[in-house]
Amino acid sequence: MPELPDVTVYVERLEALLVGRTLRGVRLKSPFLLRTVAPPLSAAVGREVTRVRRLGKRIVLDVGDVVLVLHLMIAGRLRWRPPGAAVTARDALAAFDFDHGVVLFTEASPRKRASLHVIEPADLADFDRGGHAIDANDFEGFDAALRRENRTVKRALTDPRLFSGVGNAYSDEILFAARLSPARLTHALTADEAQALHAAAVSILTTFTDRLRAEVGEGFPEKVTAFRPDMAVHGRYGEPCRACGQPVQRIRYADNETNYCARCQNADRLLADRGLSRLLKKDWPRTLEELEALTRR
Repeated sequence: MPELPDVTVYVERLEALLVGRTLRGVRLKSPFLLRTVAPPLSAAVGREVTRVRRLGKRIVLDVGDVVLVLHLMIAGRLRWRPPGAAVTARDALAAFDFDHGVVLFTEASPRKRASLHVIEPADLADFDRGGHAIDANDFEGFDAALRRENRTVKRALTDPRLFSGVGNAYSDEILFAARLSPARLTHALTADEAQALHAAAVSILTTFTDRLRAEVGEGFPEKVTAFRPDMAVHGRYGEPCRACGQPVQRIRYADNETNYCARCQNADRLLADRGLSRLLKKDWPRTLEELEALTRR
């Protein structure tokens, strides 16, 4: 799922391309994309885009008297194409036509989770999950959001009610940078650990946003992915940790997995993978040493 760095760069490039331009038409290929009926989508046609902004992981466009709220979910992406570009691609959901180009909304998944809402400006607050915007100068706000509930720090970082724009990928990177186990409980964190987590969150989100900006330049984000080669642990299960050389571990659940380094983040202790630990029961290795012994059998 595109997270804060990706959505931020999307918003910046859409703002540069669309503000002051008139939306000439919308070609809706998938009826499942549009989740509202009033105001109608036609209310945005022929109107000028006045603002583009981020709301959590959503992209918000003010068009005339209505607001378009786009949620890319896991597999949704935006493309910038020449004027009149076709929407015949298998993964195309909709095309937003402007005189100078087309914003193509795609989703590379049959599950069709991406969404478009057309709403009145006053209704935008209904889409705000209330997550704290991570800021270098606001540790107090970060700490308050972090400790609002006693839960694992991984779940806290990815809860949109607690933090804005952080998902599975960047939470892995933040926790690795802070040298914290994803299973640590937020109420158990020391003041120093909370400070380290805040500093890591600011650093990771800023660094990757800057890298994406540099890659895109004056173009448009075309390769938005949750798996980047410059990530330290996310998507690198089984590969050597770049800090200590031990294999990156994982915890799998539903459609996601958490990646972490047992040595750097959890004092060589392995965290239970629900599926495998349930299968192996007492044979589940608890440490890296036990895992290495198991693999040598």
